[in-house]
Amino acid sequence: MDPCPFVRLLVGNLALKIPFASKPARSGVHPSTSPCFAKIRLGCGFPSQTVTVPLVDSADSSSASSSGALAATFHLGEADLGKLAGLLMMKKKRLWLKVSIYTGRRASTCGVSSGRLLGRVSVPLDLAGAESRACVFHSGWVSVGKKKKTSSSPQASKASAELHMTVRSEPDPRFVFEFDGEPECSPQVFQVQGNVRQPVFTCKFGFRTNGGDLRNHRSRSMQSDGFSTRSWLSSFGSDRERQGRERKGWSITVHDLSGSPVAAASMVTPFVASPGSDRVSRSNPGGWLILRPGDGTWKPWGRLEAWRERGSSDGLGYRFELLPDANCTAGVLLAESTISTGKGGKLMIDMGSANGRSTPSSSSPACSPRSSGDFGMALWPYCMYRGFVMSSTLEGEGKCSKPTVEIGVQHVGCTEDAAVFVALSAAIDLSMDACRLFSHKLRKELYQTERERMG
Repeated sequence: MDPCPFVRLLVGNLALKIPFASKPARSGVHPSTSPCFAKIRLGCGFPSQTVTVPLVDSADSSSASSSGALAATFHLGEADLGKLAGLLMMKKKRLWLKVSIYTGRRASTCGVSSGRLLGRVSVPLDLAGAESRACVFHSGWVSVGKKKKTSSSPQASKASAELHMTVRSEPDPRFVFEFDGEPECSPQVFQVQGNVRQPVFTCKFGFRTNGGDLRNHRSRSMQSDGFSTRSWLSSFGSDRERQGRERKGWSITVHDLSGSPVAAASMVTPFVASPGSDRVSRSNPGGWLILRPGDGTWKPWGRLEAWRERGSSDGLGYRFELLPDANCTAGVLLAESTISTGKGGKLMIDMGSANGRSTPSSSSPACSPRSSGDFGMALWPYCMYRGFVMSSTLEGEGKCSKPTVEIGVQHVGCTEDAAVFVALSAAIDLSMDACRLFSHKLRKELYQTERERMG
């Protein structure tokens, strides 16, 4: 089936110029050293995004346009675009991107922000046809707030602050897949296009009862590709004894419709309660290997680690690394974040997003001029991943989770390319269960399967 239309709305190249008085501020801190931040709102149900805004010298206008920094990204699917068009037509209004600029720190006290509003900027947006063409809505400097008149000459006025930013949209078609059940229930996976759903994969969940065979199998494949000397292998699936309770040996295999395995996720580091607590700690996370077939064996493609965060957030922390096809001693970090265990959220890999990880180099490709609104999305090694890569929904604890996976169309060249992201989605979803407090029981399916294994 064809991919689904998506649009990415990108805001970047932020910089602020503020005319300063000759005397320092009363607090003893000169305004030029004070932090500034912005709240970026699209409205229509999209959450606002808060980002830091760098200050630049008033005489320097070139540094902002060449910074190449992406500040915020809004992902609009076909349903979002239709909803926006309907609301705007009904209210006979235009769509605006609103940016509020604040001076001071981003922290809040008693629910009240400590920042002082400097001014607001609004940029009109016309997303008609945005699914098929790129568009730059604004690129350059704009005044923030009102100009203040001087006491000596009412006609003269002081220069107002100026904000530099680039706002643009680009088509971002994606393949969309939906699990028709929880990953531990060995569900089918459907590809979705509009109202059409077509089965493309089946998942098989189970326990890896013969871990030694899997480790030997994996080691042979790595030796043939120069992976045998990697230091991290000793920590994956090792036989060292662990004290306390643990959840281990889970695996899920993704099959195509012919029954052939096309991807897998294997829990190779147990999820163990840290000493004196009933949670998996960041210092000793559980781990998965994401595998894809090659040369008649499984080859490692990525590594996912997960743990339970402490404190008020009490979220599921995760870190995903790509394992390149080269003699590297470590993986390349693609995503690291926290997902609420109560509300759920998304695993997101976006190489051009402030919410994900940027590529190792912050420079832009030589063939991509910054003046066109490029936000410093460097070429990935071997040109593998760039821009939006994938996302996967995740429900909170105790809720029925049927992940929806979105994959950038440019990253899918064959069935295995899509399947490996489906396996990653299943692994992060199962990690929500694996990181559940050990004082709580697992979901029914996992508990029954574990009891059968012990029996």
